[in-house]
Amino acid sequence: MTDQLRAELLDTALEAARRAGDFLRDARPDDLGVAATKTSAVDVVTEMDLASERMITSLITERRPEDGVLGEEGASVEGTSGVQWVIDPVDGTVNYLYGLPSWCVSIAARKDGETLVGVVHAPMRGETCRAVLGGGAYLDDRPIRVRPAPDFALALVGTGFGYLAERRAKQAEVVRALVPRVRDIRRGGSAAIDLCDVAAGRLDAYYERGLNPWDIAAGDLIAREAGALTGGRPGQAVSGELTVAAPPGLFEALQGRLEELGAWHDD
Repeated sequence: MTDQLRAELLDTALEAARRAGDFLRDARPDDLGVAATKTSAVDVVTEMDLASERMITSLITERRPEDGVLGEEGASVEGTSGVQWVIDPVDGTVNYLYGLPSWCVSIAARKDGETLVGVVHAPMRGETCRAVLGGGAYLDDRPIRVRPAPDFALALVGTGFGYLAERRAKQAEVVRALVPRVRDIRRGGSAAIDLCDVAAGRLDAYYERGLNPWDIAAGDLIAREAGALTGGRPGQAVSGELTVAAPPGLFEALQGRLEELGAWHDD
C-alpha cells in the first residue's frame, strides 16, 4: 500500500463517517425515544440508516468510482480497483432509537481481503477512532494502546447479544458461566465501539457471536493496531461464529474458555 493510497482511503473514510454522523445526530427527532416501541419510530430509524448509507456511498463513489462497496443496508458494488469499502451506517441502532449515546458510523477499506483503513465515529461521544494497517491506532489525535493483560479473574469483558431468541438464550448461558470468573461483564450495544474500547483500554476484552463483516471490519483493525489479538475459535479468524479481542495473555485464556462454553454455536 502506497502512502498516497493510505492517505486517500483514510481521508475519505474520515470525511464520510463525520458527514454521516453529523446527519444522524442532527436529524434525529427529539421524541424518537418516546415512541421507541412503535413501528413508526423503527421506520424512522430504518430511513436514517438508509440515508446514512446513501450519504457514505455517494461520497465514496464520487472520490473513488472504481472501488467496491459492501454495506449493511444493501449497498453492494463489485468494483474494479481491488479496494472494497465495508460500511455500517449506524452501528448500535437500538441505542440510537432510544437516545443512548453508544452508536457510531463504522467504515473500513480493504484490498484483496486485507483491511487497510478503519474509522469508527461516535458523534454523541464526540470521538473518532481510526487506524491504518501498520500505522497504529488513534482516538482523535491521541495514540491508543490496549491495557496490559490482567489476570483472568480481574478482566472487564464486553459482549453483545443477537436478536434471535434461541441465540440470546445460549449467549445468556455463556455469560452466566463466565461472569463469576471475571471482574465483570459489560454490554454496550455497539460492536464497533466495544472493539474501540478494547483498543483504548476501557475494556480488557470483548467477544460476541453472530457479527457481520460491517460490524467488525473497522473496529477489528483499530483493536489490532492498538496491540490486541483478534480471532474467532482457536486457530481461526474473526467470523460470524465468534469474534474475540483482547491483549496477548488474556486473549488465549478467554478464547479457550469460550471454546469450552460453546460460545460459537446456538445449541
